Amino acid sequence: MVLHGIVIHGGVGSSTRLTRTCNTICHTAAGMLEEGRAALEAATAAVRLLEDDGRFNAGSGSTLRLDGVTVEMDAAVMDSSGRIGAVMALRDVKNPVLVARAVTDTPHVALAGRGAALFARVMGFGPSAPVSDRTLRRYRKMQRLVREGKLHEKDARWKESDVHRLWNFEVSYDDAFPLDTVGAVALDLSGAFAVAASTGGAAPMMMGRVGDTAMVGSGLYAGPVAAVAATGIGEEIIRRLLARTVYDFIAGGQPVKAACERGVSLFPREIPVGIIALSQEGYGIAANRRMAACGLVREA
Repeated sequence: MVLHGIVIHGGVGSSTRLTRTCNTICHTAAGMLEEGRAALEAATAAVRLLEDDGRFNAGSGSTLRLDGVTVEMDAAVMDSSGRIGAVMALRDVKNPVLVARAVTDTPHVALAGRGAALFARVMGFGPSAPVSDRTLRRYRKMQRLVREGKLHEKDARWKESDVHRLWNFEVSYDDAFPLDTVGAVALDLSGAFAVAASTGGAAPMMMGRVGDTAMVGSGLYAGPVAAVAATGIGEEIIRRLLARTVYDFIAGGQPVKAACERGVSLFPREIPVGIIALSQEGYGIAANRRMAACGLVREA
């Protein structure tokens, strides 16, 4: 039996009402695999569609940074042959995942900031869409928490930190004022695995902050036995090298669903986290919060 298929998530904390959208995208990407397209292309295409939707925290729906003006995005792709492409703190690009995919055709594996943005322009990728209404609503909610001194109640990273003291934006603090990432894992007819991920970050964020999404082994990993994508508080995911850790569970013989659940169990309840993974034996989805996600796996 040879399996092929795709699993996608809309980010830990994303509304399960978005599962229908995830299902539609799953079927589109699965159709690409049925046509013989590579896992890397199917996973990238799925994430691009999620970026375009505007309701997910990636691409058109990316989160505003603390100043209410800046949008910086991260994205990455990887396949089981060792192809890797990542972009970090990328501005004014509609589809960061396509730029990450383009990086795999260069001598490098990662580009950041202005260099990544200029590369996107050279490659012909268009500018980002206007900030969505959903993004503005999320920012205003976060802004209110900052002003009330309750930011730590939403995000434990800020419990011991003073936002005012750490402010590093051109807009002054006085004038300024969910945490989801999208991802896809795929397995094609040739037996190759791939993963793609994109994020607008986990608000609230300082300028230049980079999370787990673009870091191989943390937010994503693909190898000969599986592909894994993580979502949640990036700093905590990086500290646990979560994607590689779950991959190693699977490589060591643990069933893929159990490996995902074990990965989630590494985190205290107050840290939101979700994981999807796909192997030749099936797929797993696990999270400690609600999460829009779906999988579509078939026998060849």
